[in-house]
Amino acid sequence: MTLALRVEGLSKSYATTAALRSLNLEVAAGEALGYLGPNGAGKTTTIRLLLNLIRATSGRAEIFGVDCQRRPVEAHRKVAYVPGEPSLWPQLTGSETLHLLGRIHGRVDLAYRDVLIERFEFDPSKRVRAYSKGNRQKLVLIGALMTRAELLLLDEPTSGLDPLMEVAFRECVHDALDNGQTVFLSSHILSEVEALCQRVAILRAGQLVEVGTLSEMRHLSALTVEADFETTVPDLTAVPGVKAVVVDGSRVRCQVIGPIDPLLQVLAVSGVRRLVSREPSLEELFVAHYGADPSDPSRTITDAA
Repeated sequence: MTLALRVEGLSKSYATTAALRSLNLEVAAGEALGYLGPNGAGKTTTIRLLLNLIRATSGRAEIFGVDCQRRPVEAHRKVAYVPGEPSLWPQLTGSETLHLLGRIHGRVDLAYRDVLIERFEFDPSKRVRAYSKGNRQKLVLIGALMTRAELLLLDEPTSGLDPLMEVAFRECVHDALDNGQTVFLSSHILSEVEALCQRVAILRAGQLVEVGTLSEMRHLSALTVEADFETTVPDLTAVPGVKAVVVDGSRVRCQVIGPIDPLLQVLAVSGVRRLVSREPSLEELFVAHYGADPSDPSRTITDAA
């Protein structure tokens, strides 16, 4: 398996503050990995280390086998980067900015650039200083995507985009994956990650706390079950794996951790009229780690359990 990213023991500290702690992570070529965490978890620090914008305290990282810190110029040839807060040249027009970004990277798919301009409904004739935040974000997205780089490092890439443009962005990510490119998507928009990524990595207080496919991570939150009964709702509190039982008339709602068979055996002899079950969403998986408020860094994994 070809690896687009290999990170081993990567750490970054500022005085007594650990921004990233011994990160170990691998991303296969051609996959999309969602990199999740609340503000201050270390997501942007990770990307800055991959880009050699800051120096690691310890550890190493490779992009397609190239050491990011020792051979940054060679590594950058394989990367396109989209920041959440772009800093651009205010006096240049959109066209001039795209031309400059293309010259810096060294490779541009001109036909695809034109497709992107149309898809994002972007007017490249205006000067950057006249663009709204959303249009500046479109500009850096087009600038990165038009390179067809092997690895796309996307740090909150839809910041400032309206819902229609978010749909356009998702189309572009699917284009990239169909083209064999690798996507590293750092985001706090859980629905975006769930729609685009095969695997998810969750970062908390600078530490990787979970990584895997969505199906592999479903154990982090319980299965939700709702049932309506013809008569009296049975007592489910003693059923193995069942918790958070809420009864409302002839309806019951509960959560199940582990096998659902014990619950089904009870329900089967209790006159069930309607039964609905669903797996947790990515947002519920995230809350399982961080508690009711995913942005609260004081929550611990134990608190959230």
